[in-house]
Amino acid sequence: MDRKIPVGILGATGVVGQRCIQMLEHHPWFEVAWLAASDRSEGKPYAEAARWRLKTAIPARVASMQISPASPEGAPKIILAALDAAIAAELEPRFADAGCAVISNSSALRMNENVPLLIPEVNADHIRLIDGQSWRKKSGGYVVTNPNCSAIGLVLALAPLHRRFGLDTVMAVTMQAVSGAGYPGVASLDILGNVIPFIRNEEEKMEEETHKLLGSVNGSKIIPAGFAMSAQCNRVAVEDGHTESVSIRLKSKARPEEIIAAWNSYRAEPQELKLPSAPERPIVYVDANDRPQPRFDVDMGAGMSAVVGRLRPCGVLDWKFTVLSHNTIRGAAGAAVLNAELLKAKGYLE
Repeated sequence: MDRKIPVGILGATGVVGQRCIQMLEHHPWFEVAWLAASDRSEGKPYAEAARWRLKTAIPARVASMQISPASPEGAPKIILAALDAAIAAELEPRFADAGCAVISNSSALRMNENVPLLIPEVNADHIRLIDGQSWRKKSGGYVVTNPNCSAIGLVLALAPLHRRFGLDTVMAVTMQAVSGAGYPGVASLDILGNVIPFIRNEEEKMEEETHKLLGSVNGSKIIPAGFAMSAQCNRVAVEDGHTESVSIRLKSKARPEEIIAAWNSYRAEPQELKLPSAPERPIVYVDANDRPQPRFDVDMGAGMSAVVGRLRPCGVLDWKFTVLSHNTIRGAAGAAVLNAELLKAKGYLE
């Protein structure tokens, strides 16, 4: 592209906002042009306002940018939003009403009937729900969301199996990284040497969002997928990477080599369109009997691939396996950036 498209980041000082900045530093299509955060950060240079938590340095151009008010006045037309749900419920509609394309990480609007909940490799066709939004009709603005960080890796692993064999029952137990709680996250004396078997609203999000993501479009709404689903969510002392133990029952019988082939051969629209942030292989099966592990596998596909392993028969359902995904890249910032790329490719960012 001759000229990059300006993008604003709403909630720029948080962990997900920081990941968005990191992922856009060398992006071929987009560049960070506007930053907003809480009132206490307003007017400060970004490097002063943000407690940078990533292993790469703050991009020099962004470090000196001033934090703007969290208001659509003066904001660019494309907004990556990384806000707490309560704040997002108020601010995201305001930006959409002002004509902005809001690409959200928040759960606030995910389950709204005409708001797409997108994983571009799974349900890119859901994008047309945008056209039914009142904001779209009034100002041209709209909201698109990406899923919960624990749902996204699971659904990537389920999608090829659902398409090829049909899902009857899904049971998932998560071991979720502390970075999923934001910064400062979970107190060290609560998590070190410990497992916390409760993450507020997480199980409900996983179950509801999985059904929406794997559902079908019927006119202006989604018909949720019809399989039974149960999730149990745990916080563990891992920095990055959500690991999930999954058991499934399929509608059609499948051999293990057929399931593994379905994962390894899976490609979808982002790969066909060669979107900049799309991994060449959205799902990677690893053969070692003790993998995937966050320490070794979380950055596969630049953090955008779901890594699956340990496929074996299940004594209760049909099959069980382990899936790992990077929660702040594939599960948050990277998901939003990839959604923005899909929107551009489909003509929604003109």
